[in-house]
Formats: sequence, structure tokens, C-alpha cells
Amino acid sequence: MTSRKTLTTSAGAPVPDNQNSLTAGPRGPVLMQDYQLLEKLAHQNRERIPERTVHAKGVGAFGTLKITGDISKYTRAKALQPGAETKALLRVSTVAGEMGAADAERDVRGFALKFYTEEGNWDLVGNNTPVFFVRDAYKFADFIHTQKRHPRSNLRSPTAMWDFWSLTPESLHQVTILMSDRGLPIDSMHLNGYGSHTYSLWNDAGERFWVKFHFKTEQGHKHYTNAEAEAIVGKSRETSQEALFGAIEAGNFPRWKFMMQIMPEMDAEKTPYNPFDLTKVWPHGDYPLVEVGVLELNKNPENYFAEVENAAFSPSNIVPGISWSPDKMLQARIFSYADAHRYRLGTHYETIPVNQPVCPVHHYHKDGQMNTYGGLKSGNPDAYYEPNSFDGPVEDPGVKEPPLKISGDADRYDPHDGQGVDDFQQPGDLFRLMSPEEQGRLMDNIRDAMQGVPEEIVRRQVDLFAKCDPAYGAGVAKRMGLS
Repeated sequence: MTSRKTLTTSAGAPVPDNQNSLTAGPRGPVLMQDYQLLEKLAHQNRERIPERTVHAKGVGAFGTLKITGDISKYTRAKALQPGAETKALLRVSTVAGEMGAADAERDVRGFALKFYTEEGNWDLVGNNTPVFFVRDAYKFADFIHTQKRHPRSNLRSPTAMWDFWSLTPESLHQVTILMSDRGLPIDSMHLNGYGSHTYSLWNDAGERFWVKFHFKTEQGHKHYTNAEAEAIVGKSRETSQEALFGAIEAGNFPRWKFMMQIMPEMDAEKTPYNPFDLTKVWPHGDYPLVEVGVLELNKNPENYFAEVENAAFSPSNIVPGISWSPDKMLQARIFSYADAHRYRLGTHYETIPVNQPVCPVHHYHKDGQMNTYGGLKSGNPDAYYEPNSFDGPVEDPGVKEPPLKISGDADRYDPHDGQGVDDFQQPGDLFRLMSPEEQGRLMDNIRDAMQGVPEEIVRRQVDLFAKCDPAYGAGVAKRMGLS
């Protein structure tokens, strides 16, 4: 029989008895000096960390991004050069539900990727939809409040959701997707992923290109109806976790085609729509998909908490050759995502193993929560500020990205004021692309989701659907019993 390791306290002292508390006699009170007991209880009290405000429930796995195409003329990013292979972590999540929510709920799915490149971590934080409900982060907190619980009843409120949507026409495109078949995928593998925002690529010549990132599922699209989902949730709340974990354990590795839409920088001034508007897609006829590579998931986490719950994705993480755009929502998320991780995981959250880059890291951040790297990342205890005379890390002008050619006077611009914004055309186009059967299920799902909503709000929303397509409005109105 092999000898077993000795159980110790977190400080390394051997534990003599892990079954019985230290008491003053067989029937006496527990003594305060029983530190092994106190440590055990104190650690259990602290096993939970704040869940994500949104995207709390998610599944994740590791894999590889392989570049099979050639987009070297658009970007200098090493991870996007022909033949490059990069380790990746994907987390797919629901948006509104808490940690214990069921997987099989009608909701947008987060599609968050971390690529461990030799130039630093590149995070791509998107959804399974190419658009979103709002175009300006000023509205984001209010929108999320409508998806969460009512402050008095502590219940989800369809009235709050539809009141906000009916007062926010820019949400029509995303609402149409959410209420269609694709709003209820069976798991995290049978769906597309999108960067959603407009990002940019830049090359060694200093040329910039706007880009949309797409991940097209090779598993095909599969969805539940509302009735099927209700039956599934009654049997299991972890259907996505079961499916993804089980597939990888069985060697059935899920894959996505990695594709891009690419727009020359100055084309952004010519398009009839704002290419930085998160509620809009770029027509594929104008900017066709370019196949770039393949994303494959092939390794389950060894510990879910350490490698998925502790994973911190933020669009602030880019590498040379990839950058952002004037997208208002993206600009706000550059701050808010990293800030959420500092709150949830600690100031130095990127020292947690799953968030650590695979390349060397040198900076002057010091002290604070989660400083686990034993001193300074500058490499010299005298170099704790910059500039310094003690061989501390210095800037590299060679990775400076080209300046934006598109700019304007700073102001609070209303996109409807003289900018030609149309919130109805694209959701109407999407509706007309659907088969009559798909249109019927879309409108049935909207009917189900609007039960209990005051008639005034229903009529307001129906009017918006009618502006997208008369048949869209008429079909929903009929199902809601309205003329």
C-alpha cells in the first residue's frame, strides 16, 4: 500500500485529527484554540466570490485557433499570420440569469474568447448575435436592470423588458433575433459566435482596416422551442455544461470556422449606415466573409472555478496589429469589463493562472489585492516608478498603432439627428429573410414573452414591429388579440 500525503493547514502544519473538534472534555464546549476547525470554517465561508453582474452562468473549455488563410496584408498580429496556432479559452454564457439559472432559457449567449498569444493576451468578448439591444453604453445599465429582478417583487418583469424595448427602437434588430429560433440554442456548440463590435486591424505599413469577427459553427444550428425548453429544464438545469463537457471528454471536439468582414478605413465615411453602430450589421454583399482559420475546443478545465469562474475577459486586451474602433459600446466596455474583474477577482486579477499571459510581463503596478508575484514586475526593486535610472522596463515605439483618420468635434451626438439612422430596415430585412414557418415561431415567441404586459406597452411595441414590416406588426397584433 502506497503511503498517502499528510493533511496540513494552509500554512503547512500537519493536522493530527480531521474528524473531531477540540473540546474541554467529552461534553464540553469547543475551544477557541482549535485553529484547524476555525480555518476550515473560515475558508468555507469564503468559497464564493461575487458572480458576474451579467453573464453569470457559463460553460468553458480550452482549445486552439489555427490560421489557415492569409490576411497578412491587413494585420501584423503574429497570432493571425498564416499557419499560426494559438491556445484559446472559450466561455459561452447566458446574459440575464444568475449562477444557478437554467442553461435552456431564451436569452442572448455571450461568446468570450481569450487567446494566449506570444505578444500578450488578446480577448474577444462578443455574443452569439452580430448586434445588440443598444448602441450607446449610456443605456446599458438601464437595459440590464430590465433583464434582472424587480426591486419590489424580486421577480423577472416582462413589463420592464417590453417597456424599455418599446421605448428604444434601436433594440428591434436584436429583439427579432432573440425571439426567433436562434434565441434558444440547445447548447453552447450549436451556435455562431461574433465579436459583434467593429474592431480594427493594422499592418506594418500603418494602414488601418475595420473588421467584424465571425465564428461559424461546424456543428450546425439546433434550437429548442419554448415548450421543449420547459420540459428540458424540468429534467436538468445544466444542459449546456453537460453537452460541452461530455462532447470533449468523448473526443468529439467542437469547431467553428473563423471568418472576417474587412472594410478599408475610409469606407466608413461612405456607408449609408454607421459601421460603428452595434445595432447594425454590414451587408455581406458589400463586405463578404473572408475565411481565416478554425477554432477547435479540445480540453476541459481541470477545475471549473479556477479556470472558468476565475477567467477574466476584457476588450481592453489587444495585441499589436489589432485595435478598437469608435463604437460607443466598445469604448465603454474597454473600461467597464476590466474594472468589473478588479472588483470581482482583485486588483491584480491577471496574476491568476488562467489569466496569465504566456509572454513575459513587465510593469510598475504594485501592492493591492492579489499581488501574488512577490515584488515588482519591473525586475528591479529600485525601479518602482518610470522614468528611472535603474534599468526598468521602457516603452516600445515600434508597436504604436496608426492614428485614426476619422474624427470629429467632441459633443453628445444623437444618431437620429441628421445622421440618417434607420432602426427599422435591418430588422425588417431579417424578418423577410425568414420562412413563413420561422416568422410564425418568431411571432408566437413574442406573444408568449409579452403575456401580462400592459396593453399600452404592447401597442407601442406592435407599432415598432409594423415599421419594420407591416406583416410583422399585424402578425404580433393578431396574436395579442389587438386590432
